[in-house]
Amino acid sequence: MSVKCAFLFPGQGSQSVGMGKDFFDNSEVAKDMVKAASERTGIDFEQLMFEANDNLGQTEFTQPAILLVSAIAHKLFTDATGMKPALTLGHSLGEMSALVAAGALNAIDAVELVNLRGKLMAEACAGQDVGMLVSLGLSDEAVEEICEAQRAEGKQVWAVNYNADGQIVIAGIKSDLETLVDVLKAAKAKRAMLLDMSVASHCPLLQSAVDPLVVKLQEMLQDNFIAPVVSNVTAEKYSTKAEALELLGQQLVAPVKYKHSIANIDAEVDCYIELGNGNVLKGLNKKATSKPHFNVTDMASLKATIAAVKEL
Repeated sequence: MSVKCAFLFPGQGSQSVGMGKDFFDNSEVAKDMVKAASERTGIDFEQLMFEANDNLGQTEFTQPAILLVSAIAHKLFTDATGMKPALTLGHSLGEMSALVAAGALNAIDAVELVNLRGKLMAEACAGQDVGMLVSLGLSDEAVEEICEAQRAEGKQVWAVNYNADGQIVIAGIKSDLETLVDVLKAAKAKRAMLLDMSVASHCPLLQSAVDPLVVKLQEMLQDNFIAPVVSNVTAEKYSTKAEALELLGQQLVAPVKYKHSIANIDAEVDCYIELGNGNVLKGLNKKATSKPHFNVTDMASLKATIAAVKEL
């Protein structure tokens, strides 16, 4: 296919009970990948993803489950089409899935890697009541100024996910975030709401996780990119292991520039294909691009996306 598509991958928050089950029930490839991931990590992914449980909301389990479903969706789509991405992009955790799609990480290695990533993030936040909050309706500058003023007063809050115009996620100490709700609303935020998150992602509270993650990345990353990856940290493309090691360490403690990334690549692609559970990124992209956006989240959407891309 000559069409230029960006492959997109969701991050934490996209998980749900039953994720990946349609793939598992209808694909031997999916069954084999779930089995391999379970054997590698000791996690029962069938139970984790298909049955109601308390673990799916804990980051050390959430991250590998999300990545595994994305890797399955990517494998099934590329096996069926032979398509290579023009570039790949993930939201937060999704950047690890993007590296799989770019050929720089083996899928099962990546499941093990993000299981460790989740553990390191949880350890960094242990003993602190941390959380994340979404602000809707305020400009980037307004939210940044509010967070800076709060930090000047000794509060620990940082703007960390630039998802779309007027939608920013803030991370920090939960009690500080709770007081921030009223401050944001006083500034005319349309909404300020705490999220169900067990860690405070992409802020300085995770600094202790950086070095051990980079050690594991050094072991697992391959200098074999078939397409560039867009960095969450810079919103620019990279395509070498050396760049990946530097940027993925920073990514733990630096904001996710998702909307900036879409703005930077939109002119280079004909469409976006979101691979993994749900359609979170489709919602964000509605505000950022008029290019077609397709999802591969189950067998029906896989078939529909294959057909749709052939028509481009």
